Amino acid sequence: MKIYGKNPVLERIKANPRSVLKIYVQFGHPDHAYITTKAKKYGIPLVAVPASKMTKLGRSLNTQGLLIDVEDFTYTDPDDLIDEAAAGKVTLLFLDGITDPQNFGAILRSVACLGGFAVVIPTHGAVEVTDTVTRVACGGENYVKIAKVNNINTAIEKAKSKGIWIAASVLNDGDDVAGVKFPMPVALVIGSEGKGVRDITLQRVDLKVTVPMAQPRLSLNAAHAATLLCYEIKKQKDQIARQR
Repeated sequence: MKIYGKNPVLERIKANPRSVLKIYVQFGHPDHAYITTKAKKYGIPLVAVPASKMTKLGRSLNTQGLLIDVEDFTYTDPDDLIDEAAAGKVTLLFLDGITDPQNFGAILRSVACLGGFAVVIPTHGAVEVTDTVTRVACGGENYVKIAKVNNINTAIEKAKSKGIWIAASVLNDGDDVAGVKFPMPVALVIGSEGKGVRDITLQRVDLKVTVPMAQPRLSLNAAHAATLLCYEIKKQKDQIARQR
């Protein structure tokens, strides 16, 4: 897998240098000295290339003069994540069929910034961690554990059996997030871009939450909804921790 762009590349070299297989840097790049130092420290092959070569390597995408070959993303065992969530160490975010890499990358960036979240995605019918996802995540994928499961609903049932409450984001007819007191530990389900959370999944949730819209014909995309709801969950979780 390739990662390109200044922020995603520098963040990967900083956070997980041993996953980097090779570094390509464009001649004259301002971070060349820093990258050279890191490459020598971790024994990573470093290749300096002209702009024309970088354009070819990046398939004409905007690499900002940096591109790295990295190991394929390592997914976490879902049972381990559920156990961590049941113990209050992380909050699970179930993505029910997110297919847009831009949305997935934006979600990873948001929850990495908030901290304390882990993500569960289905093996089929959804985007996984790709080059585009890492570009949009701007390095967030380095700080968020992600698990893949064959069936999201089975994973939700496992989480519930461990005492985790399940909340779902819905466009209409959910409780206004401004007045919701989330039960802890809680996991959040975010649905696909077009259809939202599937009916078969909604049958398994304990709480439906809606972000009210000032304009009834407008709605938030999956990444925006996830960011707002995860912020609220994190805020309430932190408040509980401070009261202990």
